[in-house]
Amino acid sequence: MKDVLLIADLHGQFGKIDSFLELSPEAVFIAGDITNMGPVDTVDDVLSRIDVPCFAVPGNCDPREIIETIEHSDTVCLHGNSINLGKMTIVGIGGSNPTPFGTPFELTDKQIGDLLSGAMKKMEKTVHNVLLTHAPPYDTLDVINGDHVGSASLRKHMKEFDLVCCAHIHEQRGVKEVDGVKIVNPGAAMDGYCAMLHFGNEAKDIKIELLTV
Repeated sequence: MKDVLLIADLHGQFGKIDSFLELSPEAVFIAGDITNMGPVDTVDDVLSRIDVPCFAVPGNCDPREIIETIEHSDTVCLHGNSINLGKMTIVGIGGSNPTPFGTPFELTDKQIGDLLSGAMKKMEKTVHNVLLTHAPPYDTLDVINGDHVGSASLRKHMKEFDLVCCAHIHEQRGVKEVDGVKIVNPGAAMDGYCAMLHFGNEAKDIKIELLTV
């Protein structure tokens, strides 16, 4: 699995899914906000259209029952979990740290830290170690209105990974590297934004393309 499509922040607008899949990924990562405060009954349709292995976490704008919906699909729900895929290990954390808006899937930073710690205990480190999260780590692609709004717990643990795939802050689409860790926000898929992740054979050999369809 070398070429992976990363999308996030669909917010219930699924019209570009087929265009994303025309990029011919070998797998898909979804970094949350599949819906816009629900409903979850639309999620089956979009996930069923993805014909390659898919791994997802919910976002803060997804109702909590979306976890059950994802788990009953062919997509792997990674919220609070990890999975080993040969040369790649993925750990997932959904939702976000608190926002001013009282969205459906918010967690305290302690809850995020506890979930992440639990998932990392089961993590088997491999060539490429990926954190799939909706919220960004603090001080990494997390500025809105001049303030850093990312998760301190994610920032604390991100050094254990080679790549952090995040979303949440639509205005912070981009790629950043901190202490050898690459962080990518693919932008809002509702606007046609995505990223292609290219994993090489060696550790740290990860190339990131920001694309628009």
